[in-house]
This record gives sequence, structure tokens and C-alpha cells, in this order.
Amino acid sequence: MTSEVLYNGDLRTTCTHLKSGSYFETDAPVDNNGKGERFSPTDLLATSLAACMITVMGIKARTMDFDLNDVRIEVLKKMATDPRRVSGIDLKVHIPENLAVIDAKTIDILKRTGNTCPVAKSLHPDIEVNIDWGAWG
Repeated sequence: MTSEVLYNGDLRTTCTHLKSGSYFETDAPVDNNGKGERFSPTDLLATSLAACMITVMGIKARTMDFDLNDVRIEVLKKMATDPRRVSGIDLKVHIPENLAVIDAKTIDILKRTGNTCPVAKSLHPDIEVNIDWGAWG
């Protein structure tokens, strides 16, 4: 088993990673009867894409003898109403100055790595993903 999800009532859950014991709570969004005080499950879906991309890119960078410290990705989740689902994810990548000047080949390798991460490959093709690579164009 990977995790356990406990329904706490009031449209909230506690999600526990079984191996480490780390946990977080979710909440339904305001537009779906919740308080919007925590990540919603669909927020996690969109955020998982950015986390997966930056993680596999970090692994690739490590094999190339540098790190991606301070790279940041802003996530915007877009919802459709009929049926209610995630319809799009916009990502804006912020590259620190020291990484903005790496060579084009390395940038291409990192972008390709991010674009083919396991979460990206798991998303339904109807979910439109737009990535603004910032300084990496």
C-alpha cells in the first residue's frame, strides 16, 4: 500500500503516506460546497504534475553534475463544468539567474525530461497542459 485516506467529515480528508507517516489534509473547494482552506483533490492533481516534472528534472540535473535549487513552478488549475473535471493546467516555470544561462542542449534535455514525467504521461489527453518555461523559452 502507498497511502491511506481518511474521511474526517465536513468534506475534509487526511491523506497519510504509509511508509513515512507524513500526512496532509484536503478540503473541498468553495465552488463545490467546501471551505477551500486546504488543497482540493483536483488541486493535488494539477500540483502533482509540477512536482513530478521538477523532481525528474532534478534527477536529470544531478546526473549532469548540477542542481535545480530554487526553480519554482506556479500552477493554475482550470475546471470544466459538464462534467466537472480538470480541463487544463497552466504552469509557469521560474528559473533563477544562475540557471538561466545554461546551454541550449542542457535546457532541451531538462524540458524533455519534465514533459515526459510519469504524471504527464498519466494525464488524460483531454487535459490541456500549457507550460511557460520563462527564461528557458
